[in-house]
Amino acid sequence: MDAIEAILTRKSVRKFTSQPIEPEKLHLLLEAAMSAPSATNARDWAYIVVNARETLEKMADGNGKYAQPLRGAAMGILICGDMHKAVRTAEEFWVIDGAIAAENLCLCAHALGLGAVWLGTWPREDAVKAQRELFKLPEHIIPHSILALGYPQEPAVCNRPSRYDASCVHMERW
Repeated sequence: MDAIEAILTRKSVRKFTSQPIEPEKLHLLLEAAMSAPSATNARDWAYIVVNARETLEKMADGNGKYAQPLRGAAMGILICGDMHKAVRTAEEFWVIDGAIAAENLCLCAHALGLGAVWLGTWPREDAVKAQRELFKLPEHIIPHSILALGYPQEPAVCNRPSRYDASCVHMERW
């Protein structure tokens, strides 16, 4: 699958089989995430990979009703911002850096035949606090988002019509 196909056919997957994700695929997922651009090349992210069912359940409990796909996922990855690295630039950019890394990870998962759904954590204070406490995160590490990952129960290729909307495009001026 090439990059354009991955972008145009990716969809959120919320139901997974019980098949575990192979270590080689996990390595590629994390390599893709860490290949994302970041402001001033700060690379201000950190990842917690979770396979333990009990911990996935606790992650879901702490992240609210939209995090339920974690309960059936083979793996969850908590993406965090590292404020010790983020201070090299305006601190707000860590959020964008984490989002780009998350999307790289989602696209890589799709290209590898895996399914993923992006579950927002930051800026919801209750979710940030729950993940911070669950993983005993140091103060300079801020939970950004969680990806629930696994082999999809159903085909993970989106066959929706193109989302291109010319009314959103303005040439040279508004």
